[in-house]
Amino acid sequence: MSSPPPAKVQKMASALEQLKGFTTVVADTGDFEAIAKYKPTDATTNPSLILAAAKMPQYKQYVKDAVAYAKENASSYSEQLNLAMDRVFVLFGVEILKVVPGRVSTEVDARLSFDKEASIDKAKSLIKMYEDMGISKERVLIKLASTWEGIQAARTLEADFGIHCNLTLLFAFCQAVSCAQAKVTLISPFVGRIFDWYVQNSDQKTFEPLEDPGVKSVTQIYNYYKKFGYKTVVMGASFRNTGQITALTGCDYLTISPGLLEKLTSSEEKLTQYLDEKKAQAQNLTKLDEMEEKTFRWMLNEDQMSTDKLSEGIRKFAADAIKLENLLAEELKA
Repeated sequence: MSSPPPAKVQKMASALEQLKGFTTVVADTGDFEAIAKYKPTDATTNPSLILAAAKMPQYKQYVKDAVAYAKENASSYSEQLNLAMDRVFVLFGVEILKVVPGRVSTEVDARLSFDKEASIDKAKSLIKMYEDMGISKERVLIKLASTWEGIQAARTLEADFGIHCNLTLLFAFCQAVSCAQAKVTLISPFVGRIFDWYVQNSDQKTFEPLEDPGVKSVTQIYNYYKKFGYKTVVMGASFRNTGQITALTGCDYLTISPGLLEKLTSSEEKLTQYLDEKKAQAQNLTKLDEMEEKTFRWMLNEDQMSTDKLSEGIRKFAADAIKLENLLAEELKA
């Protein structure tokens, strides 16, 4: 009598697969080969990520194509450089949209962070370029720094032009409240950079995931939005470890780097949903009044961590934008 076949051992779902059951997962990279591997819903880019990708041998052609386009469509050198910058961002975005079913975030130059009108103009030109390449504006989020000017630019873009915005470099509660009041589509609070500041500026160098200051910041924002019915999507960003990610299970979106996506893929940790809309709605919270500019600036000024990290983030993104410009300039002069 033959023995029965051995029973199949049920493989545990990976932490990434479990996370996708609670939260929309977004890839935080300009490397579309990495994006295809992890099958996220959306993808986000910024000048630093595009700079890193543009230096990879397999993506050099996108730099050349952007420069060729600029030479054909602009006369002066400064116009060509500006157009090449926009084009390289859009070319990467178009390729990313071939491997994600949702949206890509494309960032307005950080050097425009304090210029509302210039930010609006840049956003409109990026969207037009996408549309000229057959991509609907519904598949693009325009990323703007969460300065007062950036938030007001987003308010206008959303209300008057139907252009969806992702407000980035968000560290302070007042930034989050202002974004919700401006009815922006999505915000990106930066978990890891908040963590970095507290490690550098306090005696405590490690935090349990649920006590991590970046995790607590996103949790506060999420609960406030759900309590008062704001439609703005909360997308935790800038993670330093998987503990920060899993402690935000249940957040609307989480944007995660390829390295951490890989760690989540190889982990079988059982996840717990910590963020929950019904629990948020049951909390006893106070709704803030419509934020005026002077109130926003004072609240931000009083928050040293947020002031430091916003300023630093703008400087770093601007520096990487200049490096990318220099890369394009070399091609323009070749």
